[in-house]
Amino acid sequence: MTEACDLSAVALRRMIGQKKLSPVELLDSCLKRIGAVNHAVNAMVALDEERARGAAKAAETAVMRGDKLGPLHGLPLGIKDLDDTEGLVTTFGSPIFKDNVPAKDSTMVADLRAAGGIVLGKTNTPEFGAGANTRNAVYGATGNPFDPSKSAAGSSGGSGVALACSMVPLASGSDTGGSLRNPAAFNGIVGFRPSPGVVPQERRLLGWSGLPVLGPMARNMADLALLFSAMAADHGVDPLAYTLPGKDVRRGMPLNEAVDLSALRVAATPDFGFAPTEKHIRDVFAERVAALTPLFGSVEDGHPDCTDADESFAILRALNFLAAHEEKVRVRPQDVGPNVRANVEEGLGYSAKDVARASVIQTRIYRAWQSFFAGGVDVIIAPAITLSPRPWSELYPAEIDGKPTKNYFHWLALAYAVTLPGHPAISLPLGVDHAGMPFGLQIVGPRGGDAKVLAVAAAIEAAVEGDATLARPVPDLARLRAARPISEMPGFLSFD
Repeated sequence: MTEACDLSAVALRRMIGQKKLSPVELLDSCLKRIGAVNHAVNAMVALDEERARGAAKAAETAVMRGDKLGPLHGLPLGIKDLDDTEGLVTTFGSPIFKDNVPAKDSTMVADLRAAGGIVLGKTNTPEFGAGANTRNAVYGATGNPFDPSKSAAGSSGGSGVALACSMVPLASGSDTGGSLRNPAAFNGIVGFRPSPGVVPQERRLLGWSGLPVLGPMARNMADLALLFSAMAADHGVDPLAYTLPGKDVRRGMPLNEAVDLSALRVAATPDFGFAPTEKHIRDVFAERVAALTPLFGSVEDGHPDCTDADESFAILRALNFLAAHEEKVRVRPQDVGPNVRANVEEGLGYSAKDVARASVIQTRIYRAWQSFFAGGVDVIIAPAITLSPRPWSELYPAEIDGKPTKNYFHWLALAYAVTLPGHPAISLPLGVDHAGMPFGLQIVGPRGGDAKVLAVAAAIEAAVEGDATLARPVPDLARLRAARPISEMPGFLSFD
């Protein structure tokens, strides 16, 4: 029998509006699922159950009263533990903030509540989002729902796992080097990196840097579009969220338009010319390209020029960490993990000349991307991540196919190739790889083409529905229910 928590967010919202399902019943279903499987994966790390129950009862009353309902009315949400939630502990995965209870919501969280969403709890993240393996010294490690000993990726790993296990119908995430797309790929759900500024945020201290963005995560494309519609906004707290005076072009964006895949010209690349993609993933990607090619007008090998992307991203990323965490590393180094320390130390070693060079490279890459799309390409497809999930006990993949990686985030090159030019991208689940773990297809659109990326992903999702090899994989919940607590695994509660 299907539980309420297993239904799509769109179906749940419709049933709530039609008085066929109470928000209280839905909340109870989500809490029951959390109670049944969270011990095995550690995705939800701080619950706000009492206030969520109060909000669910108020949502039920509003429905019965005939009030106008928001797009997320009565839907429980998982909020990544990097975003402030009023009255609910927000740790950023850091012991420094283990008792931090914000006095107000972040702008994004406030928008989601205003749309009717109910914050059920926080989802796990690595310390300050530094790392694509969700593990910290406050809440411990998050395990992959298809194998809890393996990585859920990150830094939105808790959100990805909570969604895969149907603990919540919708969850928030953020993305610099793939932190939305990586866990989406590893956990078999959908994660969307929007264009910078579309989802405003005040947490980004370097306000004009387009590297970090907030975005939606869900189990399918219709649900993701629903959440994105409530996230997209024009708020002055974010300098990248500028619009024409008096005209908000973000709220009410057309997110459900249909697209004719047979009219599209697609470029396919396993590595953007530089990413250290393992042979296993290259082989799986080639299989997916072969399966999808009949859907498109044409598919050709190709990618924009990404020369020196590694150098540019490393410097600009370190600059963001230096701005946010230099004081913590200097004053309380014992309370800061190795990934954050490494980024800050790296940032301190760069000169103004280095930063200028990185910015020039980024601009050159951006212009190369514009020329590439101007040549008639509609979207680019690539693997979302360079390798199949490995054990979370590994701080980061030090080698791929026997070749050393350059640093702890080099294995994310398929993601940050897209981050640098600022194009929108999504990870769409397409079956499993040869190791039986979820495989994510990255779909990248043109500059400002957020709606186009969503439309293409939705069309592909619809086209492969019912295909056992390409449809979204679902974890074995019975196996998770019976599993030993992940907290019993060696190294569970640590930075490294």
